[in-house]
Amino acid sequence: MMKMSRRRFLQASATTALLASTGGAHALVAPSLPYPRKRVANIRDLKEDQPILFSYPDDASPAILVKLGREAFGGIGPQRDIVAFSSLCTHQGCPVSYEKKRFICKCHYSMFDPAKNGQTYQGHASEWLPQIILRYEPRTGDIYAEGVEGLIWGRASNLIAKK
Repeated sequence: MMKMSRRRFLQASATTALLASTGGAHALVAPSLPYPRKRVANIRDLKEDQPILFSYPDDASPAILVKLGREAFGGIGPQRDIVAFSSLCTHQGCPVSYEKKRFICKCHYSMFDPAKNGQTYQGHASEWLPQIILRYEPRTGDIYAEGVEGLIWGRASNLIAKK
C-alpha cells in the first residue's frame, strides 16, 4: 500500500478545493451521454398496474413502463404516476417483472419499489433499478424515453458505441 505524507495529503486537498471553488472541477466529471429520444406509448393506452414492455436505450435493453395509480419520484403525467425502469435485475441481470405494485426478480427474489426510484428493499440486489427518464407531451398524450439514471446491468456504459 502506498503511503502519503501529511504534507502531500494537505497539498492534494487544497488543490481539489481550489478546483472546486473555481469551476475547474467540471473537468473531473464524465460528460452526460447523448441518449436517443424514443416514443414509448400514449397515455390513452395505459391502464393502472398493466405494464408495457419496451427496449431502451437500445434493442438489448429491456424496460418496463407502468402507470402506478399513485404519485412516484420521477413520475410523469397528470398524476405523476407513470414511470419506467430497466427490467434487468441489478444483482445478476435476471429479468424483473411488475407484480403487486413492485418489481420482482424471480431468480433471487430481490424487490424494488417503483414509486421510490426503483429502490431495492428486499433480496440480494444492492443497487436500485435504473430509472428511464420520461417526458410527457400533454398536447398529444405521447410518452417518450429520453435517458437513464443508473447503470444498466452488465454494462460499462448504457449506450453501445456505434461501429
